[in-house]
Amino acid sequence: MMPQQPLAEVFGYPIDNFSAEAMRHRQRRLCPFNNKVPSCTKDKAEDPLGTCSIFDDGQVTVTCPIRFREDWLIADDAADFFFPSGTNWTSVTEIRLNDRYGKSAGNIDVVLVSYDDCGKLLDFGALEVQAVYISGNIRSPFQYYMQDPAQFASMDWRRHRNYPRPDYLSSSRKRLAPQLIYKGGILNGWKKKMAVAVHDGFFNTLPTLPQCEPGQADIAWLVYDLVYSQDRNLYRLTRNRVVYTRFEPALNRITVAEPGPIEDFIEELQEKLADVIKNEQETPPEAPTLKDILET
Repeated sequence: MMPQQPLAEVFGYPIDNFSAEAMRHRQRRLCPFNNKVPSCTKDKAEDPLGTCSIFDDGQVTVTCPIRFREDWLIADDAADFFFPSGTNWTSVTEIRLNDRYGKSAGNIDVVLVSYDDCGKLLDFGALEVQAVYISGNIRSPFQYYMQDPAQFASMDWRRHRNYPRPDYLSSSRKRLAPQLIYKGGILNGWKKKMAVAVHDGFFNTLPTLPQCEPGQADIAWLVYDLVYSQDRNLYRLTRNRVVYTRFEPALNRITVAEPGPIEDFIEELQEKLADVIKNEQETPPEAPTLKDILET
């Protein structure tokens, strides 16, 4: 069932939260989730699209990667996979990763680094964050709501064109798969571990990944939910589960499509062929022009 309107969180708070903090964040366009600056910078720094998550058939889906940085829970969970207990570690963000030819494979969202008592680097692991793309127009309901949040919190957006929805397929094929191929390929070649933070709704749309024991894993899939607190009228990022996989089996499952029945393809192909033949039979041959007759 399509929800009445698509906006779940705006500038970190449910759209019907009118606490002093929620109103301050909306007024000043602030991000409460550890963005690189205090303000929200999604889409446009000067005119940010402050939508953190949207509704999808009654469920909440994270659409902004910065939303996963709440309390840096993802860093703690990734460190548990990368390093032994008791390790000194810290994190750095947006680190460029080059291939052997010096060409960029993209930036790693978060790199966790372990170090000794003298500050010497001992090991590192890469943490990638994958939010969900949106199909349709999310800026229009956002801008409408921001005109008067108190009045428009209960708006009905269902009759508007291009009602926004999560685009899970594009999120996996256009974003997640290339990340695994390029950045994951380099990290795996270096024998370094990788963690991928995703929302539960998105992870459930992926093919079933072959799992392994944590000690044998190259990738830890950190799967989170946004759990609603009615007392505080807030969503809290909460770890749902961790799925451990080897690199190549997971990559193959995500990037290689499972073939459907060839009979279905042949049936459609036969229908197209029949249409082509029918059109050719119904199209009369071109009559020769006087010029054609004289030239022969």
